Amino acid sequence: MSTPTMWAVDDKKKLFIFKRSFHEHSLRMRVVLSQLPLSVCVCLSAILVWLFFPATLGNPFFLVFLLSQAFLLALCIAVPWHKLPFASFLVIPILDIVSIAFGREGGQEALTGLSVLVVLPVIWLCASGLYPRLAIALAFIGPLTIVWAPLFIRGTFTQQDLTKPLLFPILILGIGVSVSILTLSMVRQQRALEEKDAALKSALEVSTKQERLLNTVMEALPLGVVAVDGDGHDILMNRRQRQTHALATPPDNDDPNESQLLVFDTDRTTPLPSDRRPVRRAVLGERFTDQLVWLGSGAGQRAFTASARPMLDPAGNFAGSVVVFSDVTELVNALAAKDEFVANVSHEFRTPLTSILGYVELILDDPNGLDPKYRKQLDIVRRNAERLLSLVSDLLAVRSGQIAIQPHPVDVSELVRGSVASAEPRAAKAHVRLSVDVPGTLHARVDSSRISQVLDNLVSNAIKYSPDGGDVVVSAWEDEDHVYCKVSDTGMGIPLDEQAGVFTKFFRADGVRNSTIPGVGLGLPISKAIVEAHGGSITLQSEPGQGTTFTVKVPA
Repeated sequence: MSTPTMWAVDDKKKLFIFKRSFHEHSLRMRVVLSQLPLSVCVCLSAILVWLFFPATLGNPFFLVFLLSQAFLLALCIAVPWHKLPFASFLVIPILDIVSIAFGREGGQEALTGLSVLVVLPVIWLCASGLYPRLAIALAFIGPLTIVWAPLFIRGTFTQQDLTKPLLFPILILGIGVSVSILTLSMVRQQRALEEKDAALKSALEVSTKQERLLNTVMEALPLGVVAVDGDGHDILMNRRQRQTHALATPPDNDDPNESQLLVFDTDRTTPLPSDRRPVRRAVLGERFTDQLVWLGSGAGQRAFTASARPMLDPAGNFAGSVVVFSDVTELVNALAAKDEFVANVSHEFRTPLTSILGYVELILDDPNGLDPKYRKQLDIVRRNAERLLSLVSDLLAVRSGQIAIQPHPVDVSELVRGSVASAEPRAAKAHVRLSVDVPGTLHARVDSSRISQVLDNLVSNAIKYSPDGGDVVVSAWEDEDHVYCKVSDTGMGIPLDEQAGVFTKFFRADGVRNSTIPGVGLGLPISKAIVEAHGGSITLQSEPGQGTTFTVKVPA
């Protein structure tokens, strides 16, 4: 049972030899394979002679031919060519040419055309790619020697005898030149392919290193990062994002789609619609920053901000998007605690302020019980107490997100002029030039006290943040549906990276925080809340060192 198996293994090995590329074999095997075609042809020639011309086997030249071929094949097999100088194996095809010369001389009466066998060692010489000029020379000289040598040995020949066999070496020369050219071309192609292969390996190594670096950076990031293709399939997700995804996965669903994930709005209870979910928005090609969502449920619920940037292919077409999730639970909780603290403190302020105002008004209601000098001082106390109470009310309103307004017909031009007039003493003290550009009348239905509060705050800020003097221009105009008020100054301006936070409660720019300019960072958030309560908007344009412009837009 074992014998057939062993033969099968040997057969596979033999087949494997022929399936491998020539250059993949050892040098000894390549030499043997190069000699093998000639050895096979010699064996066939010997068989033919033995069958049809047995007398030729007694010819000493033919016997030298056969024995030399057997010796050369044995030499190819036995010699460790890899231990010798690399080109040393070329001696074999040269000796083959000599051997074929003996075979032609000893067997031409039996088999004509034995000299054609010289094409095989010529092909070997020229196909080696070594010493191409010498190989081409031997491709002509070798066959020429085979056909001329017997003539010179006999000593009897004519010019025609020398000319007749010339076509044979010329033909072999042509074959040698063709083989040499093809070999050189293949060598150049092989070198080019090797260079490309080396370049590809180098590029692959660089790419692999960059991939490892990217994976290391991605895994080290404290942010969740997910990349999706144009069809919404995940193509990259780091460890933190896998944790985030697990947090949003429903307990009874191991493989949820985007619409099934536990993603909630800022109130922590309302599920976000599919088209408002961060990954879905990213797949639709949207670009957004810091969208606040809550993921998960129960005590483990966490707050995240999501930002997305689209990826484009070389043609500029949408090819996917990268979404970054940042855990901001502690920050959101801290802001909520701060708002709660402000609300509690404001409630505590309201009671004593109300009491102070009540008693001050009782005293001021007595026309005869108070010296005019003290009445004036109490008036100052009342105005400041009212201002504090109004500020407390605004803090509570901003915290709850509700500003109470009572719209009524108002001349906005008059409000602007009044705000500028009340600010003129402060402007004069700060060496700021105030100017007004408003029409004679500008009617709108707004809450006059609230809009005046906005104007007073914007004009006050324009003066406050022009510490070295300058110009402040307050203008107003209208179009078909809206009324606009603009306050422009030539003061210190706001850096671009800080402009997004100016309407945030308690925000103050770095340059202002380190100065002696007073403020708590509530004026602009309250003004924004008032304008938005009217259904309007307030926008900012600023450049450091050039000034700032606030534009208020409210429905007419």
